[in-house]
Parts: sequence; structure tokens; C-alpha cells
Amino acid sequence: MILRVIAPHGEPVRSSRFSANKGQLASKSTQSQIQNGIRYNLNASPEPMSANEISLRPAQETDAWVLNAIHTAAIKALPATFYTPKELLAWRNYRNKPDGSNILKRMKVESFWVANEGDAVIGFASFFVDELIGLYVHPKYQGKGIGRALVQHFCDEATNQGIDKVITTASLYAEGFYLRLGFTAIQRAPHYLRSGIVVPVTKMRKTLATAPKSI
Repeated sequence: MILRVIAPHGEPVRSSRFSANKGQLASKSTQSQIQNGIRYNLNASPEPMSANEISLRPAQETDAWVLNAIHTAAIKALPATFYTPKELLAWRNYRNKPDGSNILKRMKVESFWVANEGDAVIGFASFFVDELIGLYVHPKYQGKGIGRALVQHFCDEATNQGIDKVITTASLYAEGFYLRLGFTAIQRAPHYLRSGIVVPVTKMRKTLATAPKSI
């Protein structure tokens, strides 16, 4: 899978080949830029992104509706194993139809990044400094390394800011996923949903590799 990270304001892009099996990003320098779903190489003619090429970019306000749709779809697809149907309903804020208003409010505080396949938004992550707050991938695209790529991007952003440890609060469904990515469980804790519903979650953290200092 080819993963491209699109920097804000049309800055140069980091182009990487992502291995969903090994969970590694092998960075390659590039002079490409991406605008409106087209990969532009500064030394060649523009070429469209291939169908299986995944790109990460900062979310825009116009993405809020589809981000909430992904959030709702991902929770609706969960089996009632760790949480009851009533708890799952509260987790998606009792919505069956998307409403981007809450996402828009959070965008003022949190950093949102989306994963695109072509022009389609298929997943997103939100974070603030050292905390990964939300991670959702549309059920149709789960199991393909999209969530892993978004978490790796969050960790890379933290490392670039000199942060050596990151944290997240995982649902019981996601705990195993984060353990496979090198997070460790700290403790079980209550998480308060709407209408006073409380579900158990797992506080987790990961120690990041220190970025090498330039000489």
C-alpha cells in the first residue's frame, strides 16, 4: 500500500510505502505535492492517485459530516460483546444519521487527520499534543492497515514535537489493537457517556523512539 502524507498549505509531501502486516513506514524523500486528489510531481506531469493509494491530510470543516458518518457506522458495526446495545447506542450519541456539529466544535481544539482512498474519506484520527483522542475507520475499510497508519502518523507528529510518550483511552474493543502497536495498558477506568451511562475503558500509553538529533 502506498501512503502519502499531505502537509497543510501545499507543502512538500512525505511519500511512504506502508506495510499493513509489519506496521512500518519506510519514508522516501519526494518533491510531490497533492491538490484536489491529484499527485503533482514538480519534475513531471501530474498523474492521478491509483485506486489503492491511501493519503493522509488535515481534515477540513467540510469533512465534519462524513467524519460523523464514519464514527456512527463504525460503532453500529460492533457486536454487543464488550458493551451492551444500550451502551453502544449512547456511544454514538443516539444517532442513526450523521450530524457534524460536534465534530466542528472539536476541530477548534483537536487536530483531525483523515485517510483518503482517492477522493473518499475512509477513516480519521483526532489528537491533542500527546493524546490520541479518537480513531475510527469505516467498517468497509477495516483490517487494511488504515487505523495503524493513522496511529503511526499521530506518533510521528508527537516525536517531531519532542514528545517521548503518548497516551490514549481505548474502548475494550480496541485494547488489543493498541497492544499490537506497542501501547501498554495502565489501568481500567470509567468513561462517561450521555444520559449518565458509564462504560469501562482502558488507559494506555506508548513510549516513542527518540528522534535523532541533527548535527
